[in-house]
Amino acid sequence: MIDMAGKAALITGGSRGIGQATALLFAEAGADVGVTYRVRKAEAEAVVRSIRDLGRNAYAGGGDLADPPVVATIMREFLACFGRLDYLVVKAGVWPEAAVALGELDERRWRSTMSANLDAVFQTCRAALSHMRRGGSLVLVSSTAGQRGEAFHADYAATKGGIIALTKSLAIEYAPDITVNCVAPGWVDTEMSASALAGEGRAAVTATIPLRRIASAADVAGPILFLCSGLARHITGEVLNVNGGSVLCG
Repeated sequence: MIDMAGKAALITGGSRGIGQATALLFAEAGADVGVTYRVRKAEAEAVVRSIRDLGRNAYAGGGDLADPPVVATIMREFLACFGRLDYLVVKAGVWPEAAVALGELDERRWRSTMSANLDAVFQTCRAALSHMRRGGSLVLVSSTAGQRGEAFHADYAATKGGIIALTKSLAIEYAPDITVNCVAPGWVDTEMSASALAGEGRAAVTATIPLRRIASAADVAGPILFLCSGLARHITGEVLNVNGGSVLCG
């Protein structure tokens, strides 16, 4: 049993999908939990209610995490609520669904993806790590695309590869006080991937996964909880594949 009683966790992108599942799992383990959202305030507030129903304190802060003043406000409010930060899980991000060759990828989409998936991660980590307690843990969420690339989604793959490099860099910078790790999901059954997994797409994707199933958000939340727990206290700089073996298949 992982016990996080008396600890506080901040989960970015916690209003839905993997972030939501992670926030609720941390609360079930006894942590007080804050979540961030960009525009989905109602969904984030529903997550807050669910956390409180579990007997834990909760907080939701909104805005663009690539904007330093927004991040500063969220950190200030989070610390005012909980007085400490033990765990940071950086999940917020986007997957541009449209497949576009690099030669046709416009500046606007490139910059938008970089802002949401990499700039926001940088701003959040920079603001939060100085407040994290000795023995704390940071988990970043990357993707199989960051390991093997993703044709026609070069912008997305580049950001996720950057997250892996950032993980390894920060693991060295913040040792021995804070562990820094990364999870790399493949296909996950969430709202973000719903369109791509509709109809015949689901069977086609499932056939590429050795375990022959698509992950649930809870399948990813569990490994994140593990990496923040005392069970993983001697693990840092690691990329944990949570993709049913799909990364092995090229």
